Amino acid sequence: MLLLIEKTDGVATVTMNRPDAMNAMSKALRAELDKAFTALDTDDEVRAVVLTGAGERAFTAGLDLKELGREGVGAANSTEPAANPVRAIQQCGKPVIGAINGVAITGGFELALACDVLIASTNARFADTHARVGIVPGWGLSQKLSRLIGIYKAKELSLTGNFLNAQTAEAWGLVNRVVAPEELLPVARKLASDMATIPPEMLRFYKKLIDDGFDLAFGESMALEHSRSSARNTGVSADQVEKNRLEVLARGRKQ
Repeated sequence: MLLLIEKTDGVATVTMNRPDAMNAMSKALRAELDKAFTALDTDDEVRAVVLTGAGERAFTAGLDLKELGREGVGAANSTEPAANPVRAIQQCGKPVIGAINGVAITGGFELALACDVLIASTNARFADTHARVGIVPGWGLSQKLSRLIGIYKAKELSLTGNFLNAQTAEAWGLVNRVVAPEELLPVARKLASDMATIPPEMLRFYKKLIDDGFDLAFGESMALEHSRSSARNTGVSADQVEKNRLEVLARGRKQ
């Protein structure tokens, strides 16, 4: 199977399963990712998703170069979720945690950046090799990376094609944390489980607010927050807020 899906306690773990090909995203695998995230988005049993790759060598090495040699590089600019896995992830309103188990190269780097949170194994490495292979990124990397780590660091990566190790990626703010390989999925699933305790509709609403605001200038994003929060908060009762606050304090004492 190209894609493995395991569901436990509100968390779905999606594993790209082409370890012998460094989990390269063939046309078939990209179509499976689209189907999976479309289904998970409407699955009431799932509140958060973990995305990873099989084995320890690669999260994904990007597009399948053997296929590209036969079919051309059109997939690099596709806007259809069945061909563009970044769009496939973005169409999912639930949090997606990338568990980066190995290298995330070129299109694989773009796929990692589509996730909401990144947990990296010590085996993880990132590289933007678009310039070296002669393809201009079409899934968002050239714009998103500089917004995440700063324009100078982004240019360093993209204009050299050099690899970035997990520890440096953490220091640069690209990943949330780095853990030992055997801890990667447990840590990612625990974080997903924490997210899964938030009411689903609030989880979806808040994720979308953050994402929509990220695409705007700061003043516009502040106006967006004010507009949406004003509309939503009018339906929240003081009693419910107090009840939730007490639950939060009780949870905090256990952490």
